[in-house]
Amino acid sequence: QVQLVESGGGLVQAGGSLRLSCVASGIIFSSNAMHWYRQAPGKQRELVASITNGGSTMYADSAKGRFTISRDNAKNTVYLQMNSLKDEDTAVYYCNTALWGFPYWGQGTQVTVSS
Repeated sequence: QVQLVESGGGLVQAGGSLRLSCVASGIIFSSNAMHWYRQAPGKQRELVASITNGGSTMYADSAKGRFTISRDNAKNTVYLQMNSLKDEDTAVYYCNTALWGFPYWGQGTQVTVSS
């Protein structure tokens, strides 16, 4: 059974930083690409950052230069370091992966940025 458990969200002032974590189980973690999505109130869920099993990364334009995705295969964990946070980063952040084409999601972690 695939499980993704996010943590690390919270309330932070604009300009501050947070690090999100997602622990995966039920998959061969080192073989899977991992992704972070977010969904703000009234908006569609959007891809924020991805990391391949080889460690290559990609970012949404809104995240470039401020967010860093990384992984620790020994801990089955993917991270999202978020710096210089802005009001518009307020959202629920979700960890995602896929197995045999089927997507799996964590329960999400709330990030709220106050100005």
